[in-house]
Amino acid sequence: MKERGGVEKPVLQELPVVSDRMTFIYLEHCRISREDGAVSVRDAEGTVYIPAASITVLLIGPGTDITHRAMELIGDMGISLIWVGEQGVRYYAHGRALNSHASLLEKQAKLFSNTHLHLNVVKKMYSMRFKNEDVTGLTLQQLRGREGARMRKIYREHAKLNNVEWHGREYDIDNFSDGTPVNQALSAGNVCLYGLAVSVITALGCSPGLGFIHVGHELSFAYDIADLYKADLTIPLAFQLAADTENLPDLPNIVRRRMRDLFVKTHLLEKMVRDIKYLLDDSEADQDIDLALWDDHHKLAEYGVSYGKGGDDD
Repeated sequence: MKERGGVEKPVLQELPVVSDRMTFIYLEHCRISREDGAVSVRDAEGTVYIPAASITVLLIGPGTDITHRAMELIGDMGISLIWVGEQGVRYYAHGRALNSHASLLEKQAKLFSNTHLHLNVVKKMYSMRFKNEDVTGLTLQQLRGREGARMRKIYREHAKLNNVEWHGREYDIDNFSDGTPVNQALSAGNVCLYGLAVSVITALGCSPGLGFIHVGHELSFAYDIADLYKADLTIPLAFQLAADTENLPDLPNIVRRRMRDLFVKTHLLEKMVRDIKYLLDDSEADQDIDLALWDDHHKLAEYGVSYGKGGDDD
C-alpha cells in the first residue's frame, strides 16, 4: 500500500542504518514541506530537496515553518525532530528519538543504576578533562579535588590574560543582572552548552535526567556533558567579552551569538555524539533490534508468541 504522493511507507527493516545516513541538519528562516519522498526546504535564496531516507535529525531553528505533510514523511521515516535556538543554543522540544530501539538508553540506565559501573563513567568523564594523565587510581573524592583545583586555575589564568577582575564564580539564578559581567557571560554561555547537550542526548534516545556526576535534576546528564567543554569554550569566551563590556551593551545576546559560531567552528555537535557514545560504551555498530520481552531466566523472550498453550508456561 502506498501513501498519498506515491511513496511507499517503509517497514523498519528497510530504513537505512544510522551509519549510512547523514548526521544532523540544522534549518532556520525557511519553510519545510514535502515533495514525494523528499523534504523540500525553501528560503529567500531558493529551494533545496533533501531525500528523507538520508536524514537522521532535523534541528529546527528560529523562523521556520513546517507543513503537516512534511511531518507525515518525517514520522514515517523515523527522523528525529528537535526545536532549538540558533545553532542549537537553546533546546525547546523534540519529537522522537533518533534510534528506533532503546539500546543506548538501556546502557545508560544500567551504568547509572550499578554503583561500580556508575563510578567508572564518572572516572571516564574526569579523565577526559585531565589529558595525558592517568587518574584511574584516584578516588572520587580525589578527582573532585583535582577538578576543583583545575577549574580555579583556569579561571585565574583567563582573568590575568584578559585583565579582568575575578573574585570567583558567583551568580544568583533569580537575579541574572546582579552578577559581574564575567559571571553573566559565563552563565549565558553555559546555558547555550546545556541547550545543545539536551538536543544531542534526546536525539540519541538517552535520558537527560540520568546523570553520573550530577544527579537528581531533569538535566543532570546534560550538565555532565556540558562540563566537558566549558574550559575550552565558555570560559575563554566569557573573559574575552568581559574585558570589553563598554562596547558590548547587550552581553547575553553577544555571548549567545558567539557561542553559536563556536558550535559551528568546533563541530561541537558531532563531538558530543562521539563523546556520549564513548562514555556509554556504545561501540556496537548500528543495527535493527527486534522488539522482545524481558525474561528473568533468559536474556530475552520472543515477542509475538502466544505463551501458555504448550509453551514454557505449561
